[in-house]
Amino acid sequence: MTVIELFQKLLRFNSVTPNDDGAFDFIQEYLGSRWTCINVDVKDTKNRVYYKKFNDKPQHLCFAGHIDVVPPGEGWDVDPFAADIIDGVITARGAQDMKSGVAAYLYACKHAKDFDGTLSILMTSDEEGEGTYGTIKALEHLKEIDFIPNFAVVAEPTCEEVFGDAIKVGRRGSINGYLHIQGRQGHAAYPEKGINPIHQIAPILNKIAAHDLDNGDEYFAPSKMVLTDMRSGMQVTNVTPNKLDLMFNVRNSTNTKKEDVEAYIKKVFGHLDYSLRTTQGSFPFVTNKESKVVKAMETSIKDVLGVTTKHSTAGGTSDARYFGAFGIEAIEFGVINDTIHSIGERTTVKEVEGLCEVYMDLIEKF
Repeated sequence: MTVIELFQKLLRFNSVTPNDDGAFDFIQEYLGSRWTCINVDVKDTKNRVYYKKFNDKPQHLCFAGHIDVVPPGEGWDVDPFAADIIDGVITARGAQDMKSGVAAYLYACKHAKDFDGTLSILMTSDEEGEGTYGTIKALEHLKEIDFIPNFAVVAEPTCEEVFGDAIKVGRRGSINGYLHIQGRQGHAAYPEKGINPIHQIAPILNKIAAHDLDNGDEYFAPSKMVLTDMRSGMQVTNVTPNKLDLMFNVRNSTNTKKEDVEAYIKKVFGHLDYSLRTTQGSFPFVTNKESKVVKAMETSIKDVLGVTTKHSTAGGTSDARYFGAFGIEAIEFGVINDTIHSIGERTTVKEVEGLCEVYMDLIEKF
């Protein structure tokens, strides 16, 4: 079975979150008896860790990803789970995000002739959903049994214009803010008798809208406050509102914490009757550019593809953040990211074959 045949097989599993549709049974059969499987199933989420010890050296390299995909939606020109090849292009749900990466590392790991330590594969059926019982639970279990990897490659699509042009060495976190301003309802004809929270916030709105909480650094753009929703009033013209509710999001770098956001809101809104609730769905991480896994991936991309790659932390979140939280030196590298989650998601045969070659080179030289 070639890597493209493997890719097509994986795409044909209708593995919409959190259903694997039998894909994990197939993967276990594909890898064969020399690979040990650890099941870490939690509620409706399936997690698998496949591993092979080549020797007793402590080095442990993990390839990671997810088998689940978002729902296909309507309007496709082809069957989103047929995975046919047309003019060197495969159009299917999960083609970029991220069964291309899964196929590439499964093939590379299965065909690895030698490795100085342990190779493992960590996969979940819930990355596109809440992820509550996904990769994080698998890593918690690995920590309990003292089997945490040293290095990880997450096969998310990372490239921007040319295949090989970008690897992710970190990700921003995500902080959500829910700000409540309490006023006092009144008649529009007698504004002095009420407390209008819209009037209160108007002079200071520019202090939070698109405000940079830090200056950014080599790896990250500034952590910016982005207002996402603001509601007040009764949708009538003659009553001033009793309250105002505002929501915002901060994609934060390692330079800004949730406590910094709360302190800034207090500085700006402290003179008002306000309350703030914050949540953090993910935490930022960055892997040192001198890390072995970073340098090795740069070398493999250059040797196989002839491309000098750049370091990126752009985009949303991924399961790489969990590896970072466990002190694992993690990076991401995969195919071009330009159609993920869209109608007509697609990638090319050439990219998938190239990705597999990069992974094989990485394993060989690591």
